Amino acid sequence: MSAKSMRQQFADTILEVGQMDENLMVLVGDISHFILQPFAKACPDRYYNVGICEPTIVSMAAGLAKVGFFPVVHTIAPFIIERAFEQIKLDFSYHRLGGNLVTVGSAFDYANLGCTHHCYGDFALIKTLPNTQIFYPSTPVEFDALFKQNYKNGRVNLFRIPQEQHSISFDEKEIITGRGIKVAEGTDATVIVTGPQLNKAIQARNELLKEGIELEILYMHTIIPLDTELVKDSSAKTRRVLVIEEHMERGGLGDEVLRTIRCLKNVNFSSLSIPNQFVTEYGGYDILCESVGFTVDNIRERVRSLISNKSRKECKWVK
Repeated sequence: MSAKSMRQQFADTILEVGQMDENLMVLVGDISHFILQPFAKACPDRYYNVGICEPTIVSMAAGLAKVGFFPVVHTIAPFIIERAFEQIKLDFSYHRLGGNLVTVGSAFDYANLGCTHHCYGDFALIKTLPNTQIFYPSTPVEFDALFKQNYKNGRVNLFRIPQEQHSISFDEKEIITGRGIKVAEGTDATVIVTGPQLNKAIQARNELLKEGIELEILYMHTIIPLDTELVKDSSAKTRRVLVIEEHMERGGLGDEVLRTIRCLKNVNFSSLSIPNQFVTEYGGYDILCESVGFTVDNIRERVRSLISNKSRKECKWVK
């Protein structure tokens, strides 16, 4: 795991890009001031703290996009994606403008503050809008590469940056928009994972190898556009697919995978995700993850269940 936090990488990338591109504009919702001070001092006329007025931030950013700037809007996920969704829809998407939404508070990162600060339906919401892309970079190198590749592409880009990271060190050249990464080869089942849960997927693979079960692991830093060829090829090979994501089970990566493999026969499918209900427990990130089943033991059980249903003649959702 990198010693640098994801939020610090965001600030470093913004400073680097902002010094090269005078059209980069940053608007924040009363958050991340300290780490963004280098950018604020280097580009004082392109950094604004709009306060806790998230719909206003989005409307301002759309106005800046209209006159040629590349806006970056940054605050806590539920406040920008859920509270300001109408403005994202009307001010950006309806007017076919591009901009960047960089959120913190991925799923359970603000676990101690309760479900008002949770956000596990952001992918589903943004996917309803045209001209959008969704990224879930979970190491600093992933964010740096994906942001630089996309910040001025004319689309609405959601970058969900988590507090936790996975521990795999990818080379920057491996991080390509819309391209997944095959982390491990296998023949018995395909695990498609996004976000920091990659760590648990790898741990589960190592333990299942002792039982003679070999998992193929695909890592997706890009949700939209999805690497459909990689997903389809692996699914056709193993015929058993488990998706792991810190998102509600409807509307996330799992739905995209199902759309991709719907034409394949004799495939068993399972989703390890957040139930479609409020997670009302209080506690740390690890406690909430465990409460909804993000554990190595549960991943192993899901894989065993997929394998035990190998005789099915149709795509089956295995709970």
